[in-house]
Amino acid sequence: MKYGVFTVMLPDLTPEEAATAIREAGYEGVEWRVASTPPAMKNESPSFWRNNLCTLAPTLAEATRARALAEAAGLTIPNLGAYIDVGDLAAVEMTLQFAATAAAPAIRVGVARTNSPEAFPALFQRSFAFLHEVQALAQRYGVKALIEMHHGTIAASASAARRLVDGFDPACIGVIYDCGNMVFEGYEEYRRGLEILGPYLGHVHVKNAAFERPPGGGVWRPRWSPLHDGVVDFHALFQALRSVGYDGWIVVEDFSQRYDSRTALRENLKFLRNIEQSIQ
Repeated sequence: MKYGVFTVMLPDLTPEEAATAIREAGYEGVEWRVASTPPAMKNESPSFWRNNLCTLAPTLAEATRARALAEAAGLTIPNLGAYIDVGDLAAVEMTLQFAATAAAPAIRVGVARTNSPEAFPALFQRSFAFLHEVQALAQRYGVKALIEMHHGTIAASASAARRLVDGFDPACIGVIYDCGNMVFEGYEEYRRGLEILGPYLGHVHVKNAAFERPPGGGVWRPRWSPLHDGVVDFHALFQALRSVGYDGWIVVEDFSQRYDSRTALRENLKFLRNIEQSIQ
């Protein structure tokens, strides 16, 4: 396996600080968070999805910076963690240009969310039509577009993601398998889910979550947790990845806040390497 870090989990580090910290912790790759931060958020305290300091703006100047920082640290950029809404082809093309400049082989694109008032067939068709246009752009730029298995979307599970991407060219369109998101929604037994994705398995994100019982009982709610302490069975997951012949990237995005950013980098990689060694 090759291990990397999605910089969304390092909101208090600058890209320069992150590249150095990721390298020193022993990772091989950096998945840059690519997004625009509204000016009104820039005075806020650092956070994962608002004023995240470890974010690169979607411009070619920042793409050059992304590549230079990675190369200086001896890191590969396996994917770009972009935030692209369904139908936003301008954002797709800009991110593909970013990827081509930064020497990243893949980008993340969005699918429809289930909180829409639209019925599922309409959400599916809109996402399917969008991916047709994305595929044409991906072919032009030689960069793969990945959808992520994510709770709250029409691709929460491996089965749902495969249904959406089925028929597209796996060289152009693929799926990010995310075990932590599946705790919230979309769980399928790991090996079967990976087999369902088949040639569309393009990338893997790892994080963990656990359920909390509210005071007095009732509906238990999921929350993010450290890799080593939650619902995800990483030993079973790594066995499943091996069973389908996956030897690509394992990219960490830890939202638990159990550790400070630099400690989280070290502890997560140590945990994952121990898991990998245990199944050899």
